[in-house]
Amino acid sequence: MDAIAVEDLRKTYRGGVEALRGVSFTVQAGEVFGLLGPNGAGKSTTVKILTTLSTPSAGRAQVAGRDVVREPREVRRRIGCVGQSSGVDVNSSGRENLLLQGRLHGMAGPELGSRAAQLLELFELAAAGDRMVRTYSGGMKRRLDVAMGLVHRPVVLFLDEPTTGLDPESRANLWSEVRRLAGEGLTILMTTHYLEEADQLAQRLAIIDRGQIVAAGTPDALKGALEGDRLRLELGDAERAAAAEPLLRATEGVASVLRDGAVLFARVAHGGRAIPVVVGALERAGFTTEEVAASRPSLDDVYLHATGHTFSEGDAAEKPRPRP
Repeated sequence: MDAIAVEDLRKTYRGGVEALRGVSFTVQAGEVFGLLGPNGAGKSTTVKILTTLSTPSAGRAQVAGRDVVREPREVRRRIGCVGQSSGVDVNSSGRENLLLQGRLHGMAGPELGSRAAQLLELFELAAAGDRMVRTYSGGMKRRLDVAMGLVHRPVVLFLDEPTTGLDPESRANLWSEVRRLAGEGLTILMTTHYLEEADQLAQRLAIIDRGQIVAAGTPDALKGALEGDRLRLELGDAERAAAAEPLLRATEGVASVLRDGAVLFARVAHGGRAIPVVVGALERAGFTTEEVAASRPSLDDVYLHATGHTFSEGDAAEKPRPRP
């Protein structure tokens, strides 16, 4: 049985704003699954529905074998959730936060005390366990957030943008914790807008764009489906790039072209051999490239290929939109 099964999930807010437009995916038991997309693409809305904090307008979803609409209490017993914002009480100690979270799940006595001590040890917070959380670093608070989501031993853990705002060292430490939890067989659904994070941690992922899944699979399979290399050509001006686009499309060896402002992206068989051909064709037509680079396929290329715009452009533009 899949740990999470989502079928044609839709969410329309008051005023006709469509946040989800038919999202479907499954997460296998014991898998780390990444939901990747820019801010406003629908990731958090999906998590809110799967954690019973919101109801869908249409479609269905099951988590740990329970329907999120018909059996919300049963779902909550089986899941842990770490939201984008920290849920810790900074005026209590780390241990007190864990104990309170356990009591909310019906735990008590020696079992709860032992579980809190175990989690403080596992997340390298034992030495700071009895200190006020307001004295913790950002990385320590985030590790405590994750520990609180695990107090009651859930079978599925939701991590919504878990490393947003963390410094590189704290992010790397949290990545290690996610890998450790995955190694213990915990099912994890993680939303992120960091391409590298999804590539590093997710065994499978789905890319969401404007409330729809546009690509899904393993990171390697998604990147491998894009043959050849990508050329990135910076022309310095959006109008010049628009004028050069038809010429680039007609250049021998160029399979496809996409434009993002003053930058042209070309798919070619071999980047090193294509650069002098492409740059020469543009220069003969009077277009000077300010910068050119070749790279192997990345998740950014997968997103660009699936949506027609770059990830950063989607991050700026993709907000829930009124129904046309």
